[in-house]
Amino acid sequence: MALEQAWYKNSVWLKALRPLSALFTALARRRRNQYLSGNKPVWQAPVPVIVVGNISVGGTGKSPLVIWLVNRLRQQGFKPGVVSRGYGAKPTSFPFSVTPDTLPSEGGDEPVMIARRTSVPLVIDPDRPAAARYLLENFDCNIIISDDGMQHYALGRDIEIAVVDGQRGFGNGRCLPEGPLREPSERLFSVDFVVVNGKAEQTPGYGYTEMHLIPGELLPVSADSNLNTVSENQFSSNHAKVHGVAAIGNPERFFRVLESQGMGVERHAFSDHHAYTMDDFSFADGESIIMTEKDAVKCAHLPLKNAWYLPVDAQLEEVFAERLAECLQALTSDK
Repeated sequence: MALEQAWYKNSVWLKALRPLSALFTALARRRRNQYLSGNKPVWQAPVPVIVVGNISVGGTGKSPLVIWLVNRLRQQGFKPGVVSRGYGAKPTSFPFSVTPDTLPSEGGDEPVMIARRTSVPLVIDPDRPAAARYLLENFDCNIIISDDGMQHYALGRDIEIAVVDGQRGFGNGRCLPEGPLREPSERLFSVDFVVVNGKAEQTPGYGYTEMHLIPGELLPVSADSNLNTVSENQFSSNHAKVHGVAAIGNPERFFRVLESQGMGVERHAFSDHHAYTMDDFSFADGESIIMTEKDAVKCAHLPLKNAWYLPVDAQLEEVFAERLAECLQALTSDK
């Protein structure tokens, strides 16, 4: 986390890593060009493939966008399926189908969260083409969403959507390890859509659509809990302080959402995809615990008291949905 903070503070000492960053940048460009030129094989699915990803390390809001896409595509008459890497997942074998009942340790926290929210057919495999083939062979899907798939070039794609954190941007703008980028920022000029999560604090040189994450009602972490659903306003009026818990790419964004609802937040940030134990909640002092939905899927089995999670829904401009529909109409007429 110290290195990540340095990226976004533009720390001078990072310049010592510039030779490594230059090498990484060259290799990233070379790898992509090998797939684009046909020197490496690309598997093209017989149905449209939408890739949702980013060019920076850490969370940018991809999962809420994937959930939005699943719901919007269903409204348009599609039968979507999702493929994912399944970071941190330890299934019995790959490809692996993730359902709402899958344990996060087996299927990964983000895939399980998406499955529980949408009940969409979802398959994880580090080999994205293998995941896509398994999905089409075993489920009735006519469109695929590849979650966090921008750099997985072995899977052909028809539409690319890059998600950018409007608050953090690209830090110092350098590729790993000097900066947070997986690919140079010029890569955004080749995608079909750029979605900025929140207000862009710096005006980018490309067209983009804003996405805003709208908080829902607070829900109990444990399904066995006797706690009731409650709105944030009701909650904040009765609680001077809460323990905010987040193991996501940008925990500060979540804490600020809680504060915007009038809550006094004691921050507890963990590394992304952290596997929780009760030791992580040793601070418990009777005050309420509020975590993200992604964290809640990993904590449902823990005997936590007065623990809640805050779901969020992506809200995008209607013009984005219309442009996406136009692209899909053109694709389906060709496939």
